[in-house]
Amino acid sequence: MQEGYECFIEDFRQRLLEATGFGADRIYYKKKEEYPVTPGDRLFIKRREAGEIAEICALYISDLYEEYCQGAEIDELLGDVMKRLESFSRTDIAKNVKLLNDYEKIKKELFIRLVNVQRNKSDLEDAVCRVLGDIAMVLYVKMGEMEHYMTSMKIKRHMIKHWNRDEDKIFEEALLNTYLISPPRIYCWEKMIFDPRYDGENFMNILADYPIRKDAIGNCLSTVKRTNGAVAVFLPGVAERLANLFQGNFYVVFTSIHEVMIHNAATADPEDLRRVLEDTVRDTTPEEDFLTLNIYFYDRDTGLFSLYQAQEAEER
Repeated sequence: MQEGYECFIEDFRQRLLEATGFGADRIYYKKKEEYPVTPGDRLFIKRREAGEIAEICALYISDLYEEYCQGAEIDELLGDVMKRLESFSRTDIAKNVKLLNDYEKIKKELFIRLVNVQRNKSDLEDAVCRVLGDIAMVLYVKMGEMEHYMTSMKIKRHMIKHWNRDEDKIFEEALLNTYLISPPRIYCWEKMIFDPRYDGENFMNILADYPIRKDAIGNCLSTVKRTNGAVAVFLPGVAERLANLFQGNFYVVFTSIHEVMIHNAATADPEDLRRVLEDTVRDTTPEEDFLTLNIYFYDRDTGLFSLYQAQEAEER
């Protein structure tokens, strides 16, 4: 099978070179363990380059090979990729790349996404981020949208040297952007199951007294888009609002990068939460959506998050 896979990769690469007219250095293959580490092998297509910034598309070649093994013709797969490249060229990505040096023009496109520190260690070396325990809050910029998917890229430290802005202020503005792009919501499991149009509860409305759950089940927090929604707990005013509703501290359980469970610290057992989290991640969380196996704690008095340690239970 490996020999057939390698032959497919080289054949597909040669056909892409012919179809695009690109030089051999602009279409190249990397195994999944090569930097930056990803869930699958990739075929990279460097569409254009401007100074320090290159516009590169990555194809998960193993997915294409699987389609090929299931009967798809290689010309059919090639045609689909070429259509995607053409669609990619019609997005705002090229325009936004040129604007990256101008903060005022790009600032509304900045947002924050959460990733696991250890699994993204090399990729975070030059990234603009804040680290809490084993979670990194990373600064991204929206580059455009294509077929209902948003394309984005990490902001590197060398990219913001032209902005002449305080990094902390940039980060705070990006958190606010993230809130505005996809506001936080609490989701009730029973409504999610029976109503496909259900878009969550607006618990941030301070004019209403939201009935937050203080039992063992907890509260599922995400965002309107429910993609990369675990960041919701760090968005402006969210933790404070949750603590006010609980009238106290709470535990934070990140079941994936897309959502987070919030539990009343007065009634929840963090060791039980840890065991449930481990089971949930093992049984239901895709590898690419993993964030952490640790439990976090929010202190209402200090307004700070911390990594829960076992000995803290005795102190509290």
